[in-house]
Amino acid sequence: MNTSFDIIIIGSGPGGYVCAIRSAQLGYKVALVEKYNTLGGTCTNVGCIPSKALLDSSEHYHQAKNKFTTFGIELEGLELDFQQFMNRKTEVVKQNTSGLEYLMKKNKIQVIKGTASFQSNTEIIVTNEQSQQEKFTAEYIVIATGSKPKSIPNVTIDKQRIITSTEALSISEKPHSLIVIGGGVIGVEIASIFNRIGTEVTIVEYADRLIPTMDKDLGKGLMKVLKKEGIKIHTGAKVESAKNTGTSVEVSFVEKGKMVTKEADYVLIATGRAPYTKGLGLEHISVELDGNKSIITDQDCRTSVNNIFAIGDVTNGPMLAHKAEEEGVHVAEIINGQKPTLHHETIPSVVYTWPEIASVGKTEQELIDQKLPYKVSKIPIGFLGRARAAGEKDGLVKILSDPKYGEILGVHIMAPRAADLISTATVGLVYEVTDSDMTRISYPHPSYSEAIKEVFLDISGKGTISL
Repeated sequence: MNTSFDIIIIGSGPGGYVCAIRSAQLGYKVALVEKYNTLGGTCTNVGCIPSKALLDSSEHYHQAKNKFTTFGIELEGLELDFQQFMNRKTEVVKQNTSGLEYLMKKNKIQVIKGTASFQSNTEIIVTNEQSQQEKFTAEYIVIATGSKPKSIPNVTIDKQRIITSTEALSISEKPHSLIVIGGGVIGVEIASIFNRIGTEVTIVEYADRLIPTMDKDLGKGLMKVLKKEGIKIHTGAKVESAKNTGTSVEVSFVEKGKMVTKEADYVLIATGRAPYTKGLGLEHISVELDGNKSIITDQDCRTSVNNIFAIGDVTNGPMLAHKAEEEGVHVAEIINGQKPTLHHETIPSVVYTWPEIASVGKTEQELIDQKLPYKVSKIPIGFLGRARAAGEKDGLVKILSDPKYGEILGVHIMAPRAADLISTATVGLVYEVTDSDMTRISYPHPSYSEAIKEVFLDISGKGTISL
């Protein structure tokens, strides 16, 4: 095994493996260190990929059970095979991790299994499962160790009844009831999965709305949909405790000044994630952390140590796989002497409920708080001919733009496949296209993307044409 490299990347999640591949493409001798048996990090193994597999499976079941009759499709004896439901998720994950192993071999990237710890700014020690240690050196080192679930005061995650998303995505039997603490992205996605397959789901959120970091109209729209589907939602609620009784969990929270206690088979803690730096040996180097224990970096993802970079969840900013990927490519090209530009402010966020939710740019509240002038326009998705044909009534497209020049400030979508629709808006923000310019693009009819054009027509003063 080689022990000397041009670049060593610690962590094989989306940021790490993309950085490794781009570095290898640029001709560098690259090593990728991963402490777990499979590549891909949280996203591929216990996050993005398995959750989307279960979201798709549960949505198919939900549609068959609740909507097929409307389309003239009658099913008898419909039932959920929970074991196959989970087995398919596992197979999807396996396909992805196998693909990553192939890419490492194809790009001649050396994979080192074990936990890395800095000895100096150019040396790391990797300890494998057998407690054997080996030293590796590199001119540049990239930290891509990701994040881990975090809890709240007075609630201890025991991974038995009080669980995180990791355990929820591999649960052995369908729960009768589930309480989700946290109404952010992870919370509402997992709540959707289990609600669709018949679990009684309750969401308890501290803020006054769901997905509180996104535009208020999206949170209001999502709450309406989830309540309609049977999820009980408590907002403005502060959790005081969660107690594992052995066969269930009792959760106590304060809502509108009153103490409320609820019981469920499991409690999911979905109150955010914290940067993961445990065991990295940062005390041996001068890498600086902020108050949240995130690694401090400059605009090029460089830490306080010149030859050490950090990317993804272990740094500040939204914890998104595609953010980490963009940073991974950026770092490889910076090391190569290129002058790439990162557009952190135009990285879209997505919630994979149904309808999906996607957002890029400023929210209306941010513009109000920053005292920036803006125009706003929005239409319901249900106005579209495509939506009527598909039986999709819920959702909207909302656009914010500058009243003087027409610069696009923010685009917020709740619609089927919003994750795909948002890319058009992202291009507009990145290249500073005006709202009027966006009306000159031809959008297919009938399609959900027509909603974007109709809102741009309205906000630019041209008026809607047809829905």
